[in-house]
Amino acid sequence: MSARPMPEQNHFQNASKLLDIIGASWMSQAVYVAGELRLADLLAGGPLRVDELAKAAGCHDESLGRLMRGLASLGICAEREDGRFALAPMGSLLRSDMPSSLRSWAIMWGKNQWPIWGHLLHSVRSGESARKLVKGTEGYDHLAHDADAAAVFNRAMTEITRFVASEVLRVYDFSSVRCIVDIGGGYGELVATVLEAHPKARGVVFDLPHAIDGAERAREEGLGERCEFVAGDFFESVPPGGDAYLLKSVLHNWNDEKSAVILRNCRRAMSQSAKLLLVERLALARMEVSCEAQAVARADLNMLVGPGGRERTEVEFRNLLGAAGFTPVEVFATATEFSIIESAAS
Repeated sequence: MSARPMPEQNHFQNASKLLDIIGASWMSQAVYVAGELRLADLLAGGPLRVDELAKAAGCHDESLGRLMRGLASLGICAEREDGRFALAPMGSLLRSDMPSSLRSWAIMWGKNQWPIWGHLLHSVRSGESARKLVKGTEGYDHLAHDADAAAVFNRAMTEITRFVASEVLRVYDFSSVRCIVDIGGGYGELVATVLEAHPKARGVVFDLPHAIDGAERAREEGLGERCEFVAGDFFESVPPGGDAYLLKSVLHNWNDEKSAVILRNCRRAMSQSAKLLLVERLALARMEVSCEAQAVARADLNMLVGPGGRERTEVEFRNLLGAAGFTPVEVFATATEFSIIESAAS
């Protein structure tokens, strides 16, 4: 009887990697729970025993200990020899009081997006938003009726925008801009960053009421007189008078038809000399195995199950802009996943 052939070494490596990918959702949930329980805030004062942490967080001792060990394996915290857990540098990003916090982003992904991703199969088969299936609403209509979800969403968008804003400021010259209109600007993080660097400029943040009602940052930092917050719907119109129109992570939320409506409304509001600045991920023309490609793929599928949008290649953006009356001028790469596409009226 002949011996069964042994699998090649790369078979085990591929299987191990695939198993890691299949089970990767545990990491998102572990980090979400850490954010929800404010574990980073509790550890900010120094290392704690599990029982001390459990009492402060209102958790079951042993179960929290198991979570903490899982978080330690991810580098969120560190398990000390004396059994206490200390906050690691990466875990500090989950502190609610840190300017660079990603806590709301973790909660949005682990709580609000979790049930939506469970219906990816539905979206792939039907081409429809899984959010419509789960929530019964399209786009971001659900936020108008859920104040808690809206607050988490807008804080999460502020966090990820803060991560990108300094790069936008570094690679694009705003020195000649007098009035910046930030379309879908949320809490005003991006425009506030630009205004801080350019004291003579003023800004307008335009978004739905649930975002404008909570847009505190620019007002708190003394930019209130230079920054106006306007509630409205960019599918109907956008404020006129700007010489730079910013749209960060707006068009990727929508299909080509709806994106064209937004762009045409911008075009109608803009003067002939005004610039349109899209801050978006650029999908690769041909996919490869890389962190960059995976980040874009993750965002693209998130748009599929969520509002029904998509990530686009540079060529697709150029076609979309051209059809709406814009001529793409230049693409500015940043050190993040995002690029700036500057366009002018054609």
